[in-house]
Amino acid sequence: MNGKLNKKITITAALPYANGEIHLGHITSTYLPPDIFARYSRSKGYDVAFTCASDDFGTPILIEAEKAKKTPEEHVAFWNKRDYEDFTALGISFDFFYKTSSKENIKLVQYFFTKLYEKGHIYKQNIIQQYCEFDRKFLPDRYIIGTCPYCGAEKQYSDGCENCGRAFTQGEIKNPKCAICGRTPVQKTSLHYFFKLSSLASKLKNWLTSNERLQSEVKNYVLKWIEDGLRDWDITRDISWGVPIPLEEAKGKVFYGWFDNHLCYISTTIFHLDNTGRNGKEFWNSSEIYHYIGKDIIYHHYLFLPAMRLGLQEEYKLPDYIPTRGHLLLQGKKFSKSRGWYIGLKEFLAKFPPDYLRFYLTRITPYDQSDINFDWDDFDAKINNELVANIGNFLYRALSLLQSKAGGIVPEPTKFDDADTKFAEKIKSIASIVGRQIEQNELDKALKSILEFSSSCNEYFQHKAPWKQNVGNENCLYLAINAARTLGILLSPYIPFSTQKLAKQLNVELGKWDSAGELTIKPKYEIGKPEILFKKIEKEQIQEQKAKLKS
Repeated sequence: MNGKLNKKITITAALPYANGEIHLGHITSTYLPPDIFARYSRSKGYDVAFTCASDDFGTPILIEAEKAKKTPEEHVAFWNKRDYEDFTALGISFDFFYKTSSKENIKLVQYFFTKLYEKGHIYKQNIIQQYCEFDRKFLPDRYIIGTCPYCGAEKQYSDGCENCGRAFTQGEIKNPKCAICGRTPVQKTSLHYFFKLSSLASKLKNWLTSNERLQSEVKNYVLKWIEDGLRDWDITRDISWGVPIPLEEAKGKVFYGWFDNHLCYISTTIFHLDNTGRNGKEFWNSSEIYHYIGKDIIYHHYLFLPAMRLGLQEEYKLPDYIPTRGHLLLQGKKFSKSRGWYIGLKEFLAKFPPDYLRFYLTRITPYDQSDINFDWDDFDAKINNELVANIGNFLYRALSLLQSKAGGIVPEPTKFDDADTKFAEKIKSIASIVGRQIEQNELDKALKSILEFSSSCNEYFQHKAPWKQNVGNENCLYLAINAARTLGILLSPYIPFSTQKLAKQLNVELGKWDSAGELTIKPKYEIGKPEILFKKIEKEQIQEQKAKLKS
């Protein structure tokens, strides 16, 4: 990234499936990291489009809508609204949140299909498909449960394995059973359309190897999949809920969800930008593009997504970055809603401030594919020892001492001693250090650098001891109050609710990122009323959460 203020940034987050509530695992890999990056980029003055949408189509939604005696449209409308409300409560600052069932996305999906079909990237073929005679319907995707043909994992859906991450086509799954009634289906012939993924293997390989911005450890095993041979991809389904195929001969068939949902990144972003007076397509193609995902959908985003854009000869630009992170465990075990080993976002936010979750998840999540662990005792320790005792301690001490010693009026500094000069240099340099780490997507490392800066603020304050009426109090209070503003800017992408409160206490607009190293709070300026920003988590609160899991 360069420092140009007219830089255009497109940021997308993988689409939440409109079929259930957001849980902490989704937030960790897919929604919090892009929000932090989007907030930082806006603070830098970049032109940012941060978009997302609900993923509305597919068999699971049909199944759940049938169970609830609702139409699919009613079902997805509920979850679209609920997800957006939950994201907003956590401070996820989408510029626009839409839906794959929008007319704009349907139009773009049908356009992609038509163009790919005309260019010879799609062909049709009769296939043998599973059919349930009891339920009288074809059984694509999540209507079938069986054994993964690659790793042998049981109870997997027929379009991909959650255990090994491989996607597979109709008919590959072993020991298929109807997900509705549990009976063994029969086989029937059905006309389907296939995308020639195999014919684009060379272009995919060139794109992967030439794009040095993609994570190397992800690229390496995607390249291994290409070396092993890519199979053509069945992109149609015999169900009623989906984007219709724009061919008369295919009437009654719809697209497989993974053909349409990632195109919603494009349709949603362009729709949003066009509606705000900009040329959406031009912005998309001239911006740096980031698609944030979790590691369970690497196959789709490193193969299907670029292949479809390559098939259209890059009419729509491919991503520059696909930041990919691992799964979140809970107390060392996989999240499981059915077993009660689970924390929903709404449930968490009813007990703890959103910034506590944002801080902790960022603190423990590296920029790689390793699984991370949400541990209640560790959550307690990091919030109390780092957010409260380190950051919160300095901020409250600086503001309250200024209030008690100088009536809240910033004093006129005198000549700096060595400690003052060194501290002023730290204030001046920290934003570039943290900014560089954020731009490299090392969000956890950047937060650690902020914590180290806050520790140095505490050390400086302790060394100068302004409460003792020593000579040089003016310098200490002057620098400390400016350091508090610097911390506010650095932390604003991470804990925005708290930094808004800090700005009110400082009685200032925090300012843009590049101003963080400046001493902009001048002598004679009057701050607002100091208040404690972060409250300690009590042991009883943690014990309550752990007991809830055990029960």
